[in-house]
Amino acid sequence: MHTNNIEKPVVIAEIGCNHMGNIEVAKHMIHVAKFVCDVSIVKFQKRSPRELLPPAVYNNPHPNEHHSFGKTYGEHREFLEFTKAEHQELKKYCEKIGIEYFTSVWDITSAKDIISLKPKRIKVPSASNLNFPLLSYLCDNFKGEIHISLGMTTPKEQSEIVSFLKKKKRNKDVVLYACTSGYPVPFEDVSLLEIRRLKKEFGATVKGIGFSGHHLGIAIDPVAYHLGAHYIERHFTLDRTAKGTDHAASLEPDGLRKLARNLKEVYLALQYKKKDILDIEVAQRQKLKSHQIVKNHTSTRAKKK
Repeated sequence: MHTNNIEKPVVIAEIGCNHMGNIEVAKHMIHVAKFVCDVSIVKFQKRSPRELLPPAVYNNPHPNEHHSFGKTYGEHREFLEFTKAEHQELKKYCEKIGIEYFTSVWDITSAKDIISLKPKRIKVPSASNLNFPLLSYLCDNFKGEIHISLGMTTPKEQSEIVSFLKKKKRNKDVVLYACTSGYPVPFEDVSLLEIRRLKKEFGATVKGIGFSGHHLGIAIDPVAYHLGAHYIERHFTLDRTAKGTDHAASLEPDGLRKLARNLKEVYLALQYKKKDILDIEVAQRQKLKSHQIVKNHTSTRAKKK
């Protein structure tokens, strides 16, 4: 048990669209996240391409043909979408093996579908965090936690989001995520100290602070946790070279496993000593230090005489 009331890190494996539209691949990724990587939560995405995309964007080719799953960008997005029934199937599979199902919703139609599944929490991605009708719908119709990424969002806009949630009396159900929206993000743009700023400005107003990282490797995530990010979210893939634009900024199973392990070890280490001389030190003190203490005490007495 931790002696300093520090919250355990919660690692979220964002599968997102890295399942490539295949529900069996998605289930396999859930299994790997649970039993190989030992993480707490897996996260998906739900969006309604027709609702989100202007016709010109929907009907145009994907900007990177190599990563496209359709002739147009709209077809590509539709291919990667799971139906409400498929999300229900994924949630049941998560419950069966003991890992939490979590999803980002990009629009109100998707929010309605996911709310009906009664998850513990729902995420609003950076792309949709200024969609106040969506935020309002979640506030009014979803009783669980509302997690919000703040990529591509100015400090003024962030304050407007928090003020809106406060007026809705839902701020204490909200977790804000420091985030830089890039795939992948170079280290100089990760801007970890934004976590400290968010904690200072909004920590007393919202439920918590998280970090959604799109960088390479796992070196800096423990620092994000130490700076105050309770939730650490990373994209997850089985193969970083696979088809799709998110794989390159994702962690493969061994990387995610090491990340979860490292964060747990940091959590255990982040405390003061429970007592002046720990039990583990007693034998070493007697072996390595006791004669020095006797010598020092003898010298002190000799000087006094």
